[in-house]
Amino acid sequence: MQTAKKTFAATHIFDQSILREYDIRGTVGNTLKADDCYFIGRGFGTILKRKGGTTIAVGYDGRESSPEFAENAIRGLMDCGLTVEAIGLGPTPMAYFTMKSRGLDAAIQITGSHSPLSYNGIKMTFKDQSFFGADIQKLGKMVAAGDFDAGQGTVTEIDIQDIYVDRLVAAYDGPKDLNVAWDNGNGAAGEILRRMVKKLPGKHTLIYDEIDGTFPNHHPDPTVAKNLVDLQKLVKDVKADVGIGFDGDADRIGAVDGDGSILWADLLMAVYAQEVLKTHPGAYIIADVKCSRVLFDEIARLGGKPVMWITGHSLIKQKMRELNAPLAGELAGHICFADKYYGFDDAIYDAVRLLNILSHSGKSLSELTAHLPKMQNTPEIRFHVPAERKFDIAPEIKARLKQEAAKDIEIIDIDGVRVTTPDGWWLMRPSNTEDALTIRAEGFNAEGLERLKNQLIDQLKQSGIGSPF
Repeated sequence: MQTAKKTFAATHIFDQSILREYDIRGTVGNTLKADDCYFIGRGFGTILKRKGGTTIAVGYDGRESSPEFAENAIRGLMDCGLTVEAIGLGPTPMAYFTMKSRGLDAAIQITGSHSPLSYNGIKMTFKDQSFFGADIQKLGKMVAAGDFDAGQGTVTEIDIQDIYVDRLVAAYDGPKDLNVAWDNGNGAAGEILRRMVKKLPGKHTLIYDEIDGTFPNHHPDPTVAKNLVDLQKLVKDVKADVGIGFDGDADRIGAVDGDGSILWADLLMAVYAQEVLKTHPGAYIIADVKCSRVLFDEIARLGGKPVMWITGHSLIKQKMRELNAPLAGELAGHICFADKYYGFDDAIYDAVRLLNILSHSGKSLSELTAHLPKMQNTPEIRFHVPAERKFDIAPEIKARLKQEAAKDIEIIDIDGVRVTTPDGWWLMRPSNTEDALTIRAEGFNAEGLERLKNQLIDQLKQSGIGSPF
């Protein structure tokens, strides 16, 4: 890779909006430019070096701006004196895999993930800890102050793709061949997916496996039902046992059963939990506050210790390390295996583990979940609120509910406010990435769900917010 030759200033001020809770994210050419990527590399490289690190993997996704952004980030890392392994175009988990398998100290991936076309971003991680929240704010302050280490680093291009594919395929030892439908959504996993299915037994049908950062077929977000329509049709057309989709950088998974029904990530976690707890009896399993109570109840039924935690893949991974949990995930499709794997969110690995479960069980995906209660729920709904009000609403709701002191209400406030009643539960939390609230409700039946929604609507109204339903 040819790195940029431009001379950069001694300090730099980022648009504050790009310094998100979990990563860097902004609009290309507006809030996030090539110069920003150099200084992100320079700042992160300085932090890494001061922690004693010397080596880092850098990859990028299929968005049109990503190669240039990667070149600039690499230049910033080299100007700190670091040894850079450039792995080129591929999914985010391939960068994490490179870091873990090659014993590097950190990884950076240039990716807009599932954001709109006008966006791009950067995900950063250390070998043994996440990098988010206060770390990202610290990076911004260091760059603004010109607080950098200097040096003359090196960059080497590394082809890790076949090694990564072999590691993925090694997770499969199923005795029964499967018929699998795949929707890559034109995301960064396309080449990895093509290579992998050639090595897996069974029949595999791929759509949108060409990497195209303009996403001409549908938006690459498998947590939104309309983006799974093509996969559902493919499953039915080819009579597949299962359909699997990825987001733009393949760290989030979506699944469709053989009937064409969507299995959301929290119920998919219940399938994984059944397998993982056989080899890790009594283990902690972590899921975020947006997940169904069905998942938490199922973990407990299987003898595990369910842990409800704050939404955000970085926060989930940090909690996973703290509790030595073999499995963790969130409704958004980030699912992490520390059981037989490295503990990061790799949707392609998640897919192989699912295929392995299906093959060994001899059952369909719908059969594996048939015993779970059928709840009535809303999708995850996001709606805009004024930035100055975003973080005030949950505390207001919590204070009102505690004042009412209803005996049949349980309040969980680790992330927004999640309220459990005899009808089910509802959640309201502020988004960490935009000026929005996220809400979800789940009831034991349709009537209970309506009561839950009305409770939520009433609480929002008391805080001056209109109904999002």
